[in-house]
Order: sequence, then C-alpha cells, then structure tokens
Amino acid sequence: MAREKVLALILAGGTGGRLETLTRKRAKPVTPFAGVYRLIDFPLSHCVHSGLSDVWVVEQYELHSLNEHLSNGRPWDLDRTYGGLQVLPPNQRKHGEEEGGFAQGNADAIWRQRTLIREFDPDVLLVLSSDHIYRLDYRDVLDRHRDRKADLTLVSTRVPREQACRFGVVEVGGDGRVTGFEYKPESPRSDLVTTEVFAYDARKLLDTLDALAAEGGKDKGKDKEEDGPSLKDFGDKLLPRLVAEGNVFDFRLEGYWRDVGTVDSYWQGHMDLLAPEPPIVPDDPGWPILTTGPQRLPARIDAAARVDGSFVASGCRVAGRVDHSVLAPGVIVEPGAEIRDSILLHETVVRSGARIERAILDVGVEVGTGAVIGERDGNIALIGQGIKIPDGAWIEAGARVEPEE
Repeated sequence: MAREKVLALILAGGTGGRLETLTRKRAKPVTPFAGVYRLIDFPLSHCVHSGLSDVWVVEQYELHSLNEHLSNGRPWDLDRTYGGLQVLPPNQRKHGEEEGGFAQGNADAIWRQRTLIREFDPDVLLVLSSDHIYRLDYRDVLDRHRDRKADLTLVSTRVPREQACRFGVVEVGGDGRVTGFEYKPESPRSDLVTTEVFAYDARKLLDTLDALAAEGGKDKGKDKEEDGPSLKDFGDKLLPRLVAEGNVFDFRLEGYWRDVGTVDSYWQGHMDLLAPEPPIVPDDPGWPILTTGPQRLPARIDAAARVDGSFVASGCRVAGRVDHSVLAPGVIVEPGAEIRDSILLHETVVRSGARIERAILDVGVEVGTGAVIGERDGNIALIGQGIKIPDGAWIEAGARVEPEE
C-alpha cells in the first residue's frame, strides 16, 4: 500500500487586527510569546515532532518580519534539498486571471494557491493556524482521518460558553460525525469549537473550493473583481458545505488550548504559563517548541532585586521588583522600578521608580523615571513598539499607545 502523502499548510497571512498595536509592525505569527518563542513556532514544532516534512507557510502581511524568523526552516530542521519548508507569498497574475492577489480569508488563501497544491498532489492537506497555543501529535488526527475515510477531520475543544461566539461552533453525533456547524454565532448552541486544525481530503477540498468560487463568480456577474471571487474564511461557505454533505468527523483535543489572537487572551496565555503547575510546558524535553534567536548571556539579577513567580529571559538586567510577569530577552528593570502581572517584550527599559501593572509593553519601549502604567485590577494597558514614556507620566488602565509610523 502506497504511503499517504501529507502536506501541512500553515496560514500566516492575516493582519492580526485583534492584537491591536502588537501587529502594527509585525506579522501576527511572529508575535513573541513566553519571552523567547513566536506564535508560529508552535505549529511548526508540532509538524516536526509529528514526522511531517513538507510544510508550507502562506504569507501576506508584513512578509519581512515573518521571513526573517523562518530562516528557511533551519530551527525546525526543515531546510532541506527536497521537501521541507516552502514559503508562499502573494503573487501577481495577468489581468483577467482569477488566481493570485491578496486573499480575503483563510479559505480564499488556499484557493489562490490551488495550482501549487495540485502540482504537489497530496492525499491529505493538514491546514493549521498560527495564533493558538496547544500540544498535539498530528499523526493521531491523520490516523483518525484515514480510518473514517473522511472528507474533513476537524479538531475541536471545549471553551467557556461565553467565549464560543468567537469561533466556529460544532455539534457532534454519537459516532463522531459533525452534524452541525455555526460560524461565530451570537448565541452559541454548544461550547464545542474548532481549534483551526483541519485534515482535509485534498482533492475533495480543492474541488469544493472550485465549485464555491464558480458559484461566487456567477453571483458577481459583470461586477466580478479582477482578482477573483472571495471565498472568505472556512466558516463562511466551505465548512457549512462539507458538513451538509455528511462526511466530516470530529477529533477531540482534551488538553490545553488557547487562542491568543486578542490582547486579553494573549495576556492570559502568559499568566497560564506562570501558574505553579502550568497547563503546558513549551520546553518539555519530549516535545520541545523550537525557535530561533540570538545567543545572549544569562539574566543578571542584582542583590537588591526581587523576582517572584516570573520568567526572566537571557540578556535581562533586573535591579527592581518583578512579580508574576514575563520579561523577554534584553529587558532592563532599574532599581526601585516595579513590574506586576505584565509582559515586557525585547529590549524594553523601565527606569527607576516606574510602576507597571497589568500591561503589555512591546519591543524597545522605554518607561521614564517615576512613570506609572496600568492598574492592578484594571484592563490591560498596551504600549506599542519603540514608545518612550516620559518621566512621571501616567498611562491609565486599558490605554492604547500606538507605535510611531
């Protein structure tokens, strides 16, 4: 029996608008996480540990920041002569051709790369997002998909009912068959949602996308856009069509899963890691999250410093107080400064006497002497890249300070 051919496709082209200032100058997939990782490190690492050697990344927004981090796949041993990592940027086509251009959603992004996918000719297309934190051996999903001879196997998980409206909500029968699907409903009928991990029968997927695109083109008629009909996201047309045809099955993810695509969930994901017994361990020797980054000296903690329940990355210098916070590489906390329940990204400097509570500070922020950002019980304050907060300034809870152009 011929070996099944699997292509992993990581969708990394969205603008990440829900992360607000954090994605003004970077692609969402390379947003830092837990000090030393980037969001896209998680699906890339899961692919490698799952034995998948053909991994493509679909790009669109802020390509330079993403390509710099991907480093041709070296950190994940995907820089190979045959197979390995391949990057798919947006491409320009001749006038009148429907392929190429900028995608208007994740289903649309796949349809615009359909020629390359057909040339590769996979049996299964494993489609992954890049803004979720979890651990999953994709081989288990692929085995289930193969056993059921499914058109689609989607990975689901349970979330608090009040959060389900942010996701695709599914209903599952006793045999594991998906019997119902709602895309971001105002009143979810279930707390079971998609995790943005999908194993598609590749030929069925492409044929369905072609059919949906043709229907969309007929609807537009003479007003059809030059770069083709938009298929939008999976949940708009594709998943409802496949679910209605009756050959979609569920794979339940029972472990930790968090969408970190909003400011609040991004912050909470870090706080989860700081728990005495964290629900996920990114540096587990049996399944480590792999990444790239410069080598730096270990963090320096001065005698007067106090650090409790925090992550302090290499290259940091701490002389003040850090409580229940995450400091990325190169952060400086001067004497008398206090950091609590916060995330400070690379090369941030906090001058003496400053106080930061429940805040996220992006790369290269400098907080002046005696300045105050956020409040202990307030909403998350967010400071954009390279911002300099003046001495003695007060930034209220929930504030947004945009990076300079």
